[in-house]
Amino acid sequence: MTQASHFQQLIDAALDQPEPQRLLFVFAAAELPKDASPAQRERFLRGQGGALAPLMCVDKAPEDLRDFAVLTDESRLVGQTWSVVFAAALSGRNGRPPDTAEVDRALEIMVEAVRNGGFGRFAAYDAAGDPVIFQ
Repeated sequence: MTQASHFQQLIDAALDQPEPQRLLFVFAAAELPKDASPAQRERFLRGQGGALAPLMCVDKAPEDLRDFAVLTDESRLVGQTWSVVFAAALSGRNGRPPDTAEVDRALEIMVEAVRNGGFGRFAAYDAAGDPVIFQ
């Protein structure tokens, strides 16, 4: 039996919750800060370092995501190249999924957390769907 991917485990965990869930995603790309030093610029040009900047966000019902490719295919329709996507789940209550206002507020919080470097509490995946661990 093949082990489920980390992303699939996230979907399965959301589906197994007693209350309906929404999965929240913030897509980000690395950018060079304006005040970067010459050494930081050199590292960035080699594909290392930089700061993560949120580009777009979306929420999905877990049953709408059969795998990571569904999410990446939709993200490509927007036309922005991203390097990492952050994921979180938002629980509903009383058998109902979170409403639009709750989802929008949670996404705003996630975007700000990514912008401020406080993304350690989110799952993170690279463009291939592999988990990303920040150190």
